[in-house]
Amino acid sequence: MSGGVVLVGAGPGDPDLITVAGLKALREADVIVTDRLVPEALLVEAGETAEIISVGKTPRGEFTPQEKINEILIEQALAGRVVVRFKGGDPFIFGRGYEEWLACLAAGVPVSYVPGISSSIAGAGLAGIPITHRGVTQGYTVVSGHVPPGDERCDIDWDRLAGSGLTIVIMMGVLYLPLIAKRLVAAGLDPRTPAAMVENAGLPQMRVVRSTISEISEAAKAEGMRPPAVTIIGEVAGLGICTRPGRCVLRNFCAERLFPTWACRRATESR
Repeated sequence: MSGGVVLVGAGPGDPDLITVAGLKALREADVIVTDRLVPEALLVEAGETAEIISVGKTPRGEFTPQEKINEILIEQALAGRVVVRFKGGDPFIFGRGYEEWLACLAAGVPVSYVPGISSSIAGAGLAGIPITHRGVTQGYTVVSGHVPPGDERCDIDWDRLAGSGLTIVIMMGVLYLPLIAKRLVAAGLDPRTPAAMVENAGLPQMRVVRSTISEISEAAKAEGMRPPAVTIIGEVAGLGICTRPGRCVLRNFCAERLFPTWACRRATESR
């Protein structure tokens, strides 16, 4: 059998959220090259003779260089083995999956891709927060918070994001959230804008902290929030439980002062 590489997304954390195609690829693999954030419960789906190689990366800690990972994928595939590169979330969203794709192509190794559910969307949804909501926002943007505002390596236009009206989803942003929040507010984002942080999305130990953009950093620190976590900034992060269920048709979608005033007023007046 000719070898090849399949880039497979494991999803946001819950083993049940892997795709059917992803599960099939795991079961048929000769080798599984796995990341730190993939659900360990899924590795039991590997075949009895499958080899599992861990190349997990710990934030600001031990890690396997990307070049070494590329070498492992290529060597195993050229030896005639079917290799699954197993990544948390989706391989092409902050997963360096396309770097591995290009390395395989350059080496003449067949490579394919199985999408995974990204925590950039599912993290919010699993916490009961929609990324978009009719009448609230018509779009969203996903950015990495791995490099802080003001750093010469940062190519994110935080000032433009602050005035976009879009939901802002920040991945890998726990450490630099205070700087990011400060920059957004300085650029004109209302300090009362709702914000939420979701830690360990999709896992039993998932935790959620809700606050405003001006206070989310302190709220997260007070709760001891740690990576992996996703931060959601925008009016959707304020959707919650209505304090006037007998009057307001928004019911479970109102979050007192955090829900847009015009929406709450319109819903109340429609009764």
